[in-house]
Formats: sequence, structure tokens, C-alpha cells
Amino acid sequence: MREIKELIAAYRQRDPAAQSDMEVRLLYPGIKAIKSHRKAHWCYERNMKFLARLISQRNRRKTGIEIHPGAKIGRRLVIDHGMGIVIGETAEVGDDCLIYHGVTLGGTGKDNGKRHPTIGNNVLIGTGAKVLGPFTVGDNSRIAANSVVLCEVPPNATAVGIPAQIVRIDGEKRSYVSDIDQVVSDPIQAAIEKLRSEIENLKENH
Repeated sequence: MREIKELIAAYRQRDPAAQSDMEVRLLYPGIKAIKSHRKAHWCYERNMKFLARLISQRNRRKTGIEIHPGAKIGRRLVIDHGMGIVIGETAEVGDDCLIYHGVTLGGTGKDNGKRHPTIGNNVLIGTGAKVLGPFTVGDNSRIAANSVVLCEVPPNATAVGIPAQIVRIDGEKRSYVSDIDQVVSDPIQAAIEKLRSEIENLKENH
């Protein structure tokens, strides 16, 4: 009961549209998703895997939020809107995080065992962002909307883009290219480069 009260208070603090505790408790899908996940995770930890998945899948149908029973979710997680969120089996989410709709905490298909990210405390993950792989997103970090994060994000940082780059740490602007072994192609940039190549060929032939 205390945990639910904390969760409702977190929603009231972060969502200016929330009008009352009763509204949050009864109408917000994120609250329902977390309550169901607590039950599913309890079953998962006690090797009742089928029952855990049953609870998880029923919650997915009701809320549009899919949290694997194996995922570890901290206290006061606020899920804003929630539709389309997917959190994988080995994902971990710290306390006081805020996740918007369309977010995926997933894997790349290359890893075994720990396959999904570990999200620190007080992290904000914007709409449509994808955080993929078994790395850590540090405390107090921000992931911009629609970013694709493929490597570690330090604490107090802001990550932006596809693939995501660190543009700010501790309030200071910065930019660097991360070591990424996965390339997310930009079709527009690829088309531009092809046109440039064809123009250069035409110039050489004339």
C-alpha cells in the first residue's frame, strides 16, 4: 500500500494533467502495469514462469505496456501514456524514472544472458526512444525522443540521435562519436552520397 501511495504521488508530481489521486489510481495505465508486474515478477522469482507470463500478457492486452516478468523495476516509475512500451527480461530500471510511450528497453540479438539495459535512478527516456543492449544508462541521464541508444550513457548526460550521441554532461555541451559496432543507416544520407558519387563520375567522364 505504501508503494502505491508513493507511485501515485510521483504521478501527481510529474503529470500536470493529473487531477486527483483517485484518477491516477483508477485511470492511469502505468499504475495498472506496475501493479501487475509486481505480481508477475513475484511468480517469476519463484519459478512459476507460465503464471508469470500469463499475468504479463493479460496486462499487455489491457494497457499496451509489455514488461517481461523477469525485468527488475524500481520504485516510483512513472509511465506517461504508456502505449507501446516494451521492457525486456533482463532489463533493470532504477528508482524515480520517467518513461514515455513507445519506448523499448530491448536487446540486439547478439548477447546471451544479460541482454537488456540497466537504467539508473532518475532517468528520463523520451517518446519512441530505443535503448538496446546490456549496458548501463547512468543516474540522472536523459534520452531524447526517438533516439536509438546502443552504448553506455554516463551519469548526468543527455543522449540524442540515431545512433545516439552524448551532447551534454553535467550541464556542459559536448559531442563525440561513440564506438558503436552497429550502424543504423540513414536512407536520405545514403541517397545523397549516391548522387554525389554519380555526379563525380559524370564530371570525370566529360
